[in-house]
Amino acid sequence: MKKHSVTSSARGRSIFPASIGRLPELAHNLWWSWNSSARRLFADLDRDLWEDVNHNPVRLLAVIPQTKLDQVANNDSYLRDYTQTLGDFDEYIVARNTWFRREFPDWENAVIAYFSPEFGLHESLPFYAGGLGVLSGDHSKAASDLGIPLVGVGCFYRQGYFRQSLSADGSQDEYWEYLDHINQPIVPVRGNDGLPLRVVVELPGRLLHLRVWKLQVGRVPIFLMDADTPENNLSDCQLTARLYTVDRDVRISQELVLGVGGVRALRAMGICPSVWHMNEGHSAFMILERIAQRVEAGSDFESAVDAVRASTVFTTHTPVAAGNEMFEESLVDAYLSSYQERMGITKEDFMALAEVPGVNGHMFSLSKLALRFSGLRNGVSLLHAGVSQRMWSNLWPQKARAEVPIQHVTNGVHVESWLSPRIGLLFYRYLGEDWREHIDDRETWQRVHSIPDDELWDVHSYLKLKLIRFLRARDIAWGGELMDADSLTIGFARRFTAYKRAGLVLHDMERFLTLLNNPDRRLQFVFAGKAHPADEAGKRLIEQICRVSTSAECGGRVAFVQDYDQNVARHLLHGVDVWLNTPRRPQEASGTSGQKAALNGVLNLSIKDGWWPEGFNGSNGWEIGGDSISADDDVQDVRDAESLYALLESEVLPRYYSRDEHNLPREWLVMMKSSISSVTPRFSACRMVKEYCTRMYTPARGYARLGRFD
Repeated sequence: MKKHSVTSSARGRSIFPASIGRLPELAHNLWWSWNSSARRLFADLDRDLWEDVNHNPVRLLAVIPQTKLDQVANNDSYLRDYTQTLGDFDEYIVARNTWFRREFPDWENAVIAYFSPEFGLHESLPFYAGGLGVLSGDHSKAASDLGIPLVGVGCFYRQGYFRQSLSADGSQDEYWEYLDHINQPIVPVRGNDGLPLRVVVELPGRLLHLRVWKLQVGRVPIFLMDADTPENNLSDCQLTARLYTVDRDVRISQELVLGVGGVRALRAMGICPSVWHMNEGHSAFMILERIAQRVEAGSDFESAVDAVRASTVFTTHTPVAAGNEMFEESLVDAYLSSYQERMGITKEDFMALAEVPGVNGHMFSLSKLALRFSGLRNGVSLLHAGVSQRMWSNLWPQKARAEVPIQHVTNGVHVESWLSPRIGLLFYRYLGEDWREHIDDRETWQRVHSIPDDELWDVHSYLKLKLIRFLRARDIAWGGELMDADSLTIGFARRFTAYKRAGLVLHDMERFLTLLNNPDRRLQFVFAGKAHPADEAGKRLIEQICRVSTSAECGGRVAFVQDYDQNVARHLLHGVDVWLNTPRRPQEASGTSGQKAALNGVLNLSIKDGWWPEGFNGSNGWEIGGDSISADDDVQDVRDAESLYALLESEVLPRYYSRDEHNLPREWLVMMKSSISSVTPRFSACRMVKEYCTRMYTPARGYARLGRFD
């Protein structure tokens, strides 16, 4: 696998000619990441170097030779693009007539604080492990587009999530790369004294000093907590180094950094949110800090609880009880005992705030804490909301299960971040020049059906060829030596863990090989994904796929792509024909990769889980299996595998290879257009964030003004 080897010797030497002097400013705002014209400005400086720096414009500008800058500074074509792009950027940043200002004119100076343990904004910023982080990134970008007064709060993980390489036997090896802030689009937050801002969080027997960084995402700032400061000992400096460590002391410390440190950082910056949104339970310690601050300011405990609950929104993502974060009572005593005194309650009352039974005693559940002390709560799909109501019905014993107060806001994706620019040109031509202003307008998307079949197929064929070339050129794929751009290509890319069942299509190898090796209906698969370093079952799934990909029986028509990230994801989402999703129902809370695939015309072949029961309309893809759920996982696997094979044999392959005299798969193209037109408006982050505003943020602000939740 190719490693980045660009040195830093040129840093500080480049002098930006006046004609292109705002390139560093543009590089420090993630607006460029979802604007193709801005990305081209950086790529056109040096396309090979752009790839070598993993599409990081700050890094690019630090190492690019002066001669390259001088060349483009006198290139009329480049300067025209530069002027147009910077004009678009300025217009975007200062715009006052945004959707939010039009809909909520009384929100002047109000702020929504959005806490998340991950922010997946771009492959060059690995502050994310998977779907939760990518969702947070898309939420932030959509909030920026809509003019929502959102501020994000997260952590600056100096080593990010791990990089993946595969050994000769297909086993996963992990390594981490240190992120130097100088090469990232982040800047230190400074206090009133002009010095870098510091906040302090109490840990057992010591104070943890945190510095605060700002990452600008269009109009939305994201503040990142960082424990790597000179005031801390070497061990504490590593507390925010990596995501999702298995060490329980480190884990609870990270949750305190996010929840408590984040609250204190906002206070130190003079930011007073009207609404506090917890994206998953990892930031739930914010509740303790906010209650304690109110009690210390003179409020009684119950009034403090009412006020905090009224202004708090919680989004749960976990449909399995065991997947929710919990800490042993001994850790709670060690790390949280000060809150009992600050709140004026007993130890027993404190544990009762979020107590759940554990194998070896009582546990303190962050999800329970978040659910009990938020006024509004939601799951991330209609199905997931029902699952959550069943999981947590004991918190509201007086209510019928259907009345448990957990609603749903189905996840969506930031269209411009995940749409192929080539497909975007078709939209510009046939949907109208202002299609981006109508992303959640279903009527606008009906115009997709006016796109000529041959033009849509030509673009899709180009993207498919681009995917094949990507896999070959980067030397990142196991197997796949004989993959081609004419064969039906199925993609599967996500976290490798047991319930996602990456190996379901291999359940009956004889049947799988028969499908794969039919010379009249050629079929090929591309897999990608990482398993958590502690997930041995997930690692075994990767090894299984790798063995299959290199076996003689598969004939070079199965590939596994190493080191899955957003760049790899885009190539797959743009270039495959079918997106495969096989979770064990109902354990997929939502999933968004299929939504990203669909807006590019890729057809979903998915279990009826997560968002797909809401998205499937009978003509935009296929549903695997039925609604029934077996208590026996093996029985369920047999049923679902049989359904998957039958669909491939009788529906997917025949439809793809049914061609007219122009070699166009007309029925397939009808489905592609249905996929784009039905999924894009309903499952966009634009629609999602608007729903959060109308159904969650606005009511929460109203409750907060009253000081209670009714």
